[in-house]
Amino acid sequence: MHLIHRGIVSKHHKENLLQSFKQSFKKGYGIETDIHATKDNEFICFHDFTLKRIFKRNLNVKNINYSKIKDVSTRLNKPIPLLKDLLKFSKNRYPLFIEIKPIFSKSLLKKLLKDTSKYKKCVFISFKHENIYNLLKVKKSTKVGLSFSPPTSIKKIIKKSKNTNIDCLILDKIFLKSKKIQELKIEKYFYTIKTKSEFHKYNKNNNLIFENL
Repeated sequence: MHLIHRGIVSKHHKENLLQSFKQSFKKGYGIETDIHATKDNEFICFHDFTLKRIFKRNLNVKNINYSKIKDVSTRLNKPIPLLKDLLKFSKNRYPLFIEIKPIFSKSLLKKLLKDTSKYKKCVFISFKHENIYNLLKVKKSTKVGLSFSPPTSIKKIIKKSKNTNIDCLILDKIFLKSKKIQELKIEKYFYTIKTKSEFHKYNKNNNLIFENL
């Protein structure tokens, strides 16, 4: 299975926007998106911890209400969507890999599970593994994955993969070269696939999180 990274179908589609997600679904792909929680506990599809990179505003997402974020992003024609809007557009038909960027409190994780309870194709992933383990404490059957980036050791990845409650691993493409990683029986998804040539090179035998196809 392949997923489009942040809905970036091509260079014409900006990251984590509803119109980009829609185009991903039209092409028949699921998506990987990032989420944060605003001050008023709304889950938004957004990668960064602040609005500085995209909107040139030095505002921390967790310290402002969604209404403010919506106002700033809409005026610059890059409206940041709510997770619940993405869920509705997915119509329970396409896989959604939801990456939790910050550490969420247990109350936020409970809210996240409640908000997504009707959507059976959600998989929660995070580089902050505490999020994943706490989700499993709330609901053991939650579909989850652990994310890893270099320079994480292969030994550490293998050790963490042995947890039978973990459904998949999210790995940088650098780990494609590792025979030990490839031999793991757990489902694996490889990211930073950013060109057509890379996609065609790896897509036959691997699950990919790609963009700009």
